[in-house]
Amino acid sequence: MKILVLNCGSSSLKYQVIDMDTRNPITKGLVERIGLQGSELTHGTALQEKVVIKTEIKNHTKAIELVLEQLVAPEYGALKDLNEIYAIGHRVVHGGEKFAKSVIIDASVMRALKDCIELAPLHNPPNIAGIKACQKMMPGIPQVAVFDTAFHQTMQPSSYIYGLPYEYYEKYGIRKYGFHGTSHKYVSQRAAVLLKKPLGELKLISCHLGNGASIAAIRGGRSIDTSMGFTPLDGLLMGTRSGALDPAVVTYIMCRENLDVDQMNDFLNTKCGALGVSGISSDFRDIEVAAKQGNNRAQLALDIFVHDVKQYIGAYATVMGGVDGLIFTAGVGENSMSMRAAICKNMSYLGINLDLEKNEVRGEEVDVSKTNSHCRVLVIPTNEELMIALDTLELTHRKDTMHRAPTIHHGLVKSFP
Repeated sequence: MKILVLNCGSSSLKYQVIDMDTRNPITKGLVERIGLQGSELTHGTALQEKVVIKTEIKNHTKAIELVLEQLVAPEYGALKDLNEIYAIGHRVVHGGEKFAKSVIIDASVMRALKDCIELAPLHNPPNIAGIKACQKMMPGIPQVAVFDTAFHQTMQPSSYIYGLPYEYYEKYGIRKYGFHGTSHKYVSQRAAVLLKKPLGELKLISCHLGNGASIAAIRGGRSIDTSMGFTPLDGLLMGTRSGALDPAVVTYIMCRENLDVDQMNDFLNTKCGALGVSGISSDFRDIEVAAKQGNNRAQLALDIFVHDVKQYIGAYATVMGGVDGLIFTAGVGENSMSMRAAICKNMSYLGINLDLEKNEVRGEEVDVSKTNSHCRVLVIPTNEELMIALDTLELTHRKDTMHRAPTIHHGLVKSFP
């Protein structure tokens, strides 16, 4: 049973084909610079070699067409025929309030995705383009939309309503939505397995720390709060995003620097955060190296990031009335021992006691807390593609068994893991 997972960005396309019997990818790749000069596809073969194809790729339809050609290429393709693909799972950034879970894509879902474009003008259009391209080239193969925002739709109004006139929420949908939901969902489910406890009994704080970063408070498997807001700009200081600001700072800078709305939006999203503070890079690895060499601004950027993360951990532990597990995931969370150590320092009051020796690990699923730690500290590499594939398989198989003779054993769609 094979699921194709697609993640369409504004000018990029990531893809994987996952064998659901083993839950491992059999091939994956990346299309870059779609619609731009220098576009190319990097395809991973079954032998873990890479094939790079440089060609003009005008749009997402052409990109997906090129991807499908590689999947069945005689010399290095992972499939003999596209009919081996049972279903297609799409990462969709924004589902607004319309979707609290993944859904099979039909005409009504497509209309709803278009309605959400104004909430995610850079992300939803390419997501829609990818879906349309698959509908055109693989008609009849079921497709599923898996939303970054869906996991956070369990938040209560007290968590997501801003201190603005309520009619702005009613008219424009201005509220906290939260993002990275697929990642937070995946690692929380894996945490329950590692802790050998039912997810419904756990209080977890998930720290998705990378160039983009967010934290989620997860109680009983449900998101009750998260750091990103109406857009992914809110919350933590990130690679190039400012994170939370006094709103007056925005208008003040616009006046002082004579910036229009688009320029200010670009400034906050691409020139701030760790890059703006350090003046060096948006990559935390570069910043850590510079800090070790004595660069004070690099160290300041790291200190701000650690301070922000600790603030959210403390706040969410208070909101949930305690915490059973602290999860580190994504690029920084999975790979930076020093950042995990700095974040967990002086947090024994929450029952968080990091074992520095166990913490010497990168990219592995492991408990790095001391034996006496009331709150377990977990490193869990995220796997959004697998989470998308699992949701896709469950939904499409459920529909399949309702309308057609079963083609797979029901055990394959058991609750994860």
